[in-house]
Amino acid sequence: MFIDKAKIVLKAGKGGDGAISFLHDKQIMRGGPDGGNGGHGGSIYLRATSDETTLINYRYQKKVTANDGGKGQKKMMFGQKADDIYLDVPVGTVVFDEPAHNFVADLSKEGDVFLAAKGGRGGRGNACFASSKNRTPRVAENGVAGEEKVLTLELKLLADVGLVGKPSVGKSTLLSVISAAKPEIAEYPFTTIVPNLGVTYLKDGSSFVVADMPGLIKGASQGKGLGLQFLRHIERCKVLVHLLDMQSEDPLNDFETINKELADYGFNLIKRPMIVACSKVEDKESTAKYLEVKKALEGKYEVYPICAPLHEGVDELLYRVKDVLKDAPSFPLYEEKDAGIKVYDATLEALPEFEITREDAHTFRIHGERIERTYSLINISTDEGMMKLLSILRNIGVDAKLHEMGARDGDTVILCDFEFDYFE
Repeated sequence: MFIDKAKIVLKAGKGGDGAISFLHDKQIMRGGPDGGNGGHGGSIYLRATSDETTLINYRYQKKVTANDGGKGQKKMMFGQKADDIYLDVPVGTVVFDEPAHNFVADLSKEGDVFLAAKGGRGGRGNACFASSKNRTPRVAENGVAGEEKVLTLELKLLADVGLVGKPSVGKSTLLSVISAAKPEIAEYPFTTIVPNLGVTYLKDGSSFVVADMPGLIKGASQGKGLGLQFLRHIERCKVLVHLLDMQSEDPLNDFETINKELADYGFNLIKRPMIVACSKVEDKESTAKYLEVKKALEGKYEVYPICAPLHEGVDELLYRVKDVLKDAPSFPLYEEKDAGIKVYDATLEALPEFEITREDAHTFRIHGERIERTYSLINISTDEGMMKLLSILRNIGVDAKLHEMGARDGDTVILCDFEFDYFE
């Protein structure tokens, strides 16, 4: 089954907590703190491979979770680093970050690797907090939570040439003649319901990849027919071959209709070099229509007559396509500057470290990304850890803010899942 779009949920592993421990050995006096650091949580990577041709694996595996890092141990033993996870996707997969649908990666080459969700850093054990002033620290850090991401994967086929046109104009027949591909061919609309790829080898030894798109109709760029579903697969094509059926009542109108859909879809499709192939030129009537089309498009497009089943005119078309490919410009799908580069703004540092909201007469809640991150790192299972947290809150002005807001002795203050009583 050909699946070219999937949404997955990724959860990287949490870093292991640092240990609080003291060396107890009769051979060593005053052994001191020996709590080791926690191990890093597992990260999740996407890896492009030609062994995969569809995203069907992610139709059933919608959530991927990496393991947490191991906790630090006594005797300075560090926690085990969790294994990273590599998810194989087809070459040509484009990655978007949800819910904003921001472009983050284009895995267009074999072996491309993208860090999709980073594992959390392991927390430091109490041995890291020893100093000349505090030789027996009873405080350690918790591990940092791993990233959680919702990503949309879209497969955009890697082809040099895209065959476009209305349904039943002969695209699949042409592909079957010029390559070893075996697309389904029949005399009814939408015979082709998935894109087909074929490699064309010319007699001079050159070759290029051709993609046969399901037939486009009026309104395809807005989702009618099969157009919108598969137009993404010609976004990478450098050259388009527009097939016109000379058995059609009005080939020129067909040409304008499809070009309008390409222009409306965007991605510079209409700006790509385009060669017009008049198919089914088999008799006097079809030949007359070909000459009419050639005259109308003269000076704008190169027009070639072909009869694919009889191999007539096919070689001339292919050699011209090869020549145009040599000088065809590349159209990047997205600007590189948009690809996951985070811009740091110094004004962000000026934002308050916390905010306090009053939930009722005697309950206050502290929130804010920076203070919540700080809280998540502190192990408050010991008195020293608890005092460290309260000292941080006091130093950044939480006590003063609570007093300003009218807090009274005994009022409840909440920070994440931690509650304490306020006293002046």
